[in-house]
Amino acid sequence: MLGASVFAATAAQAHSFHDKASHDAHGVLGIAVFGDSPYGTKDADTAQFDATPAFIKTINDDRDVSLVLHVGDIHSGKQTCSQAYDQSIYDLWTAFQSPVVYTPGDNEWTDCHKSKEGGLDPLANLGYVRDIFFATPGNAIAVDKPLISQAQAYDANYPTDAEYVENVMWEQAGVVFVTLNVPGGSNNDEDNWFGLDRTQAQTDEILKRTSADLRWLDKAFALARTNHARAVVIQIQADMWDLDGHDPKDLHIANYRQFIDSIALHTTAFGKPVLLLNGDSHGYRSDNPLVKGAPCAAENGATEAVCSDDAYDSHPNGYDVKNFHRIVVHGSVAPMEWVKLMVKPGDSDGRASASSFGPFSWKRMVQALPPAP
Repeated sequence: MLGASVFAATAAQAHSFHDKASHDAHGVLGIAVFGDSPYGTKDADTAQFDATPAFIKTINDDRDVSLVLHVGDIHSGKQTCSQAYDQSIYDLWTAFQSPVVYTPGDNEWTDCHKSKEGGLDPLANLGYVRDIFFATPGNAIAVDKPLISQAQAYDANYPTDAEYVENVMWEQAGVVFVTLNVPGGSNNDEDNWFGLDRTQAQTDEILKRTSADLRWLDKAFALARTNHARAVVIQIQADMWDLDGHDPKDLHIANYRQFIDSIALHTTAFGKPVLLLNGDSHGYRSDNPLVKGAPCAAENGATEAVCSDDAYDSHPNGYDVKNFHRIVVHGSVAPMEWVKLMVKPGDSDGRASASSFGPFSWKRMVQALPPAP
C-alpha cells in the first residue's frame, strides 16, 4: 500500500509562473479541465488544431490556474491515428505554463483499428501515447510536477500493473487526484478490433487494464483515508453512462459497471465529496448519476438547461451515493471551451448545485475560433 510519506513532496510542490504557488499554499487551487480537443471532421480539417495555441494562451493568462487536466481524445474518430500527430499535440502542450496531467482517450488508441482512423493496431498506438506523453514516469507534461505513476507504485503481486504508466495519482490542496485509463465509446474496449473475431491480445488487454485500474482506484482511496483528504477527484475519458446511440438492450455500456460499482462503494465508505471528471460524450453536463432523479444541468449552447434524461437509468443498479458528483466537459465542436474548476478550503460537505459541490466550484470558459483568413 502507498504510504503518506511517498506523497509529501507532491503535496508541497510549488510552481513559479505568475506567482501561482500562492494559491496552493493557501489551500486554493485553480484547475483548467478540457478534453475531446482538438477535433477535426477529417485529417485536413485543422481549424481546432490551429486554434490550440490561442486556447492555451487563454488558460495561461488566467492567474487562478495552476494545473491543467486533459480527459482524453486528442483527435476525432474521423482522423488517422499516428505517432507524428501525437507528437504534434505534445509539442503544442509544452506551451502550457502549468503542469498538464492527461489520461488517454479511445480515439488515440482503442479505436485506431477502425477504418476511419487508419485501421491500425490499438496496442501499438497506446505504445506511441506512452512513449510521447509518459516518457518520464511520475511527472507531468509541460511543467515539472511530481506524480505517482502505477509504473512506480504497482502492487508487487501484480507485476504487469507496471505497464500502466498513464495511471497516476497525487495529493494537492488536501484533495487526492487519480487518473485511470478507461476508454469510452467501445464499452471498455469490448468492440472487436477490425470488426473480426476477438483476439487473445484484445482479451488480455481488457482484463489486464481493467484489473490494474481497479487496483489503482483502491490505492487512491486508501491514500485519501490515510491522509484524511477532504475530497477525491477521479479523471477518466469514458462517459460510462452514455448510450452513444445504442439501444439500452444492447448493453453497450455494461462493461463499465465494474468501475461504477467500485467508485460507488469507495465513495460511500469515504463519506466525503468525490468528483468525477470525464469527456467522451462531448456535451457539458453536471450531474450525479449515482442518485436516481438527482438535479442535472446539460449544455444548451452557451448556457445550461435541465437535463432531458437521467443518467442513473443507464445503470439502474440501486445506487444512492449522495456525496458523489460528475462533470462532463464540452468537446469536439466549436466553440472550444474548458472548465475552470476551483478547489477552496473549508467547504467539505457533499452539497451540490449545478456549479458547486463540497470544496469545488466551476464554470465554463468558452473560446471562439478565430475567423478564417
